[in-house]
Amino acid sequence: MADIEVTSTCESGFTTESVINGEWELVVDALSEDGPSPNEVLAADYASCYIPALRVAADENGYDDVGVVEVEVSADLDEDDDLEAIAFDIEVEADLGDDEQEIVERGEEICHVHSALREELHADIAIESGV
Repeated sequence: MADIEVTSTCESGFTTESVINGEWELVVDALSEDGPSPNEVLAADYASCYIPALRVAADENGYDDVGVVEVEVSADLDEDDDLEAIAFDIEVEADLGDDEQEIVERGEEICHVHSALREELHADIAIESGV
């Protein structure tokens, strides 16, 4: 049995309904009419993966509770609607002091989505802590 099992079904048009590990349902629409587009889902997924990775990285650096972490994702598409660039603006409630950059880089190492993307599409990350 695979670690991740997804059944994706498109009955017509461009809307796909996926069931993930027999439990979670996700609707994705290439036209962004019935749900988010695949690129929108990828941008959200990247941030959703990076936040816990950032928390683990902070914990490794002695910050056991960083409070609220919010990521504003901006993504640019090329003329073929392919993702061309992704940027994260991150706000962290706790003040990470001089450890910010080390925590950001360790978060990148831990984030599975970051590891899966081609290098030129890795997010450019700006962080502000102590907000």
